[in-house]
Amino acid sequence: MYFLALMVQALIERELRQAMKRHSIEELPIYPEQRQCPRPTTEQILRLFSHAERHTLLRDAHIVQVFDAELTDLQRQVLDLLDVPRQGYQPASM
Repeated sequence: MYFLALMVQALIERELRQAMKRHSIEELPIYPEQRQCPRPTTEQILRLFSHAERHTLLRDAHIVQVFDAELTDLQRQVLDLLDVPRQGYQPASM
């Protein structure tokens, strides 16, 4: 399991760094206080999304309301660079 976790971590970092290179992005403001980071790590990427939550209010097993996460511009940019669909956080129309 540990090997698989390290492999996934390496693939996330590799994919983001290659996407940054393809889009001529030298740095992303991923460090605390939006400091620039030339080589984002998986830990930094996961921390960026640690407070992004989507909640569903149910009543009698029926959806009453969905509270979508309000993603920052940086979070949307990272999802786009990683080719991760936003539907897990927001409806497709956003």
